[in-house]
Amino acid sequence: MSRYWIIAPYNSTIPQVFDKAWEYDLQNGTIAIGWTDLGDTCKLSKPELRSKYTKTYGDNISKSSVSKDVNALWRFYHEVLPGDIVIARRGTKKIIGIGTVTGGAFYDREKGRERVANLTDDIYANFIPVRWNEKEIAFDKIVFSFFTIYEIPDERYQRLVEGNEFDPQDKDADIGQSIEFVLEKYLEDFIVTNFESIFAGKWKLYKDPEGSTGQQYPAIGDSGKLIGRIDILAQSTSTNSYLVIELKKGRESDHVVGQILRYMGWVKGNLCQEGQSVKGLIICKDVDERLTYALEMVHDIVQVKRYHVDFHLTDDKTSNRVC
Repeated sequence: MSRYWIIAPYNSTIPQVFDKAWEYDLQNGTIAIGWTDLGDTCKLSKPELRSKYTKTYGDNISKSSVSKDVNALWRFYHEVLPGDIVIARRGTKKIIGIGTVTGGAFYDREKGRERVANLTDDIYANFIPVRWNEKEIAFDKIVFSFFTIYEIPDERYQRLVEGNEFDPQDKDADIGQSIEFVLEKYLEDFIVTNFESIFAGKWKLYKDPEGSTGQQYPAIGDSGKLIGRIDILAQSTSTNSYLVIELKKGRESDHVVGQILRYMGWVKGNLCQEGQSVKGLIICKDVDERLTYALEMVHDIVQVKRYHVDFHLTDDKTSNRVC
């Protein structure tokens, strides 16, 4: 049974190199990933791979980053098999190709250099042969994680190739009937637009390596499943630590607290580097007793703030009609 993999041919923030790498992949039936300095790792056990990674890239990399990178290389060499399907992504909102794996992974530094036409020293030398169907599908929302390689389930693959960005795992998608939810959607946009002034320059909107900003930011697990969408993800301007911001949106207090802790756990495991921390902020219209109790045990890492809306009507002096 085929498995489905998401892989980026190169860093999409470097368009010239990305275009050259993808052109090479289409012409030669390949796709590649980095960590070239490790050399050929196909015969290494997972502990040996982890040890070599740490020696090559240093001890100052966070444990979560080491695990992600080691797992990515391991999957590339040992789990992606002939007959599996690969989706090539450009950034986090676009499919550029869908192909079938035709052989096992291999290491070739010279091919890696040829692939980027000597435009950069940052070459990708770990290859998988793929028979490509060049197919472009653009999405309005972020649908892909910026992870180098990850697996997605069959049902998500089917939605993606149909151009459907909605994911039923995103439970918040069906909340939209309450007035509070609608108002807070506008509030979310207002906060993002006026972020610097609201937070007095202490926090900035997060921007990931692909250039996507932290509004409705998708938390995607190692399995490729959507953990949920973070309302607003920010970073400290002084320490680069993270802040997860959730608007209550009419949800039960237990729900919103559980959700923000889930997102904070994802940020800690997937984004935080050594020395970085993550905190949470719930923004709501009113603080009820349930929310107060729910936050009692996590008040040191999750804060709550209320928003106020000043809305009033004034007389139209050009008309005497009473309405």
